[in-house]
Amino acid sequence: MKMMKSVLMLLVVIMAVSVWFSEAAMASEKIIVSAAASLTDAFKQVGKGFEKSNPGVRVTFNFAASGPLLQQIVMGAPVDVFASADVKTMQRARLKGVIDYPTVVNFAGNKLVLVAPKGTAIRGLKDLLGGSVKRIAVGKPETVPAGLYTKEALKKYGMWSVLKPKFIYADSVRQVLEYVSRGEVDAGFVYATDAAIVRSKVSVVSDVEGHKPVVYPIGVVSSTKNRAAALGFIKYLLSDKGRAILARYGFSRP
Repeated sequence: MKMMKSVLMLLVVIMAVSVWFSEAAMASEKIIVSAAASLTDAFKQVGKGFEKSNPGVRVTFNFAASGPLLQQIVMGAPVDVFASADVKTMQRARLKGVIDYPTVVNFAGNKLVLVAPKGTAIRGLKDLLGGSVKRIAVGKPETVPAGLYTKEALKKYGMWSVLKPKFIYADSVRQVLEYVSRGEVDAGFVYATDAAIVRSKVSVVSDVEGHKPVVYPIGVVSSTKNRAAALGFIKYLLSDKGRAILARYGFSRP
């Protein structure tokens, strides 16, 4: 009988310890979300909302241009969710086998715009051809989706080759925005959502068309060890609350 009681007590202790460890693991669970630089402000708010709705789960963000983010994932960076500023980069992620493609969904849209420092005399794309415009900030087309959209549009207008000597290449769309807001360049190409956060420093000269639609896809990284939480983040992003945050920062439906 004593032995039976001892065994029962041991089982109770083991179960209690197991529950404690399970709860501790849940309380310390976190996911890493790598997202396009243009999503910085909106995703920080989405993260706060997600954490509030999912006590015990924490989100860490890594913001940069989509190309370098993909390269980090390919090299083995411990990322759970990847959000790109273009479909092309997400397709490359699929081909490289680093994204769980059935989880990929397009969640937002944006517009490419030409911006210039406040008080500028620039009124449209054609003004960029003038001699008074010396420096134009553009995201690197090879790695920055906004730069690729810019290249597509300017090629369609027959302006890419002509303006190329004036280009100052940036590592992300936010770097382009910094160059323009500090007056280090005469103009630059960014998303409408980027321009909106520094209205006091830059002016939107015109919308830029002639390129593929700006669409943002998101998906779970294949190597994630936190699949449930990663899927939960995407679910929250697509919820009414998540979409409301995106809309507040100027993102449209895809």
